[in-house]
Amino acid sequence: MQAMVLNELGAIESSPLRLVERPVPEPGPGEVRLKVRCCAVCRTDLHVIEGDLPRHTLPIVPGHQVVGFVDQLGPGCRRFRPGQRAGIAWLRHTCGTCSFCAAEHENLCERPQFTGYHADGGYAEYAVVPEEYAYEIPDAFADVDAAPLLCAGIIGYRALQRSALPPGGTLALYGFGSSAHVVLQIARHRGCDVYVVSRAPAHLELARALGATWAGLEAREMPVRVNSAILFAPAGTLVPVALEKLEKGGTLALAGIYVSEIPSLDYEKHLFYERNLRSVTANTRADGRALLAEAAEIPLRPHVTTYPLTDANRALQDLKADRISGTGVLVMT
Repeated sequence: MQAMVLNELGAIESSPLRLVERPVPEPGPGEVRLKVRCCAVCRTDLHVIEGDLPRHTLPIVPGHQVVGFVDQLGPGCRRFRPGQRAGIAWLRHTCGTCSFCAAEHENLCERPQFTGYHADGGYAEYAVVPEEYAYEIPDAFADVDAAPLLCAGIIGYRALQRSALPPGGTLALYGFGSSAHVVLQIARHRGCDVYVVSRAPAHLELARALGATWAGLEAREMPVRVNSAILFAPAGTLVPVALEKLEKGGTLALAGIYVSEIPSLDYEKHLFYERNLRSVTANTRADGRALLAEAAEIPLRPHVTTYPLTDANRALQDLKADRISGTGVLVMT
């Protein structure tokens, strides 16, 4: 099979992913193999490739927003059948025994494993995943529309829950990439007003087209204080700015797996009046199932730009430079 492989960490501008021929992987006990149709690109892929996350398995096939069809079952599989459409997300294994798993907080598992980081992901023609961590894909979505939901959608959904957005409330989104444009559609479906801050004019244009109440380049120009906010941009300098724009009792959720250094905060200015600051860590499988169900009900439609698998480096370069409006998706030929 063809796969885009990372052998050594490096800046994406150097095109570190290499197209190679590899044997088709065999599913082990409890695993299913997918013939991949497409895989969305994600900033987490960039953090893995460029070394923002601790160095782990190398060589590795990145990619953790995978949609395909089950073409082989490993011993003991019961949930899926050959030919059924399925998806693979970032979370691919939890221990099931630590205190966090026992308390239904598997996103905080002490011994997790992640797709495209600990094990090969979806920048390839075939991918293997434990059956219990694969998702059924609703018929409401085409393949390329489903792919962004499997990380951008799931993490955005968890971030929205962590932001404690009240019914009919106001929400600010800082950064308007793949996750944010999914969250905006969910929040609007729930009857909420959404305010968007982005440095990219094309992103602001998309936000307005999707129903944003206001979209602008500068957070300080936002015309109102909001009940809830989500920081998607990996820029710690925006944390105090976002906190200043919260109403009393409001909550700011930090959605990124990586955020640059956060400046010092002034207690009275940024946190007093019971303003809350929350991080977001991975997701649970329940988050994924809930997101897919609500997205199908809306029905939510991600805005996608497609690339052939062999253009994975270019897709990630475009992502880093904010040249993608919505989500980039690698498509198998």
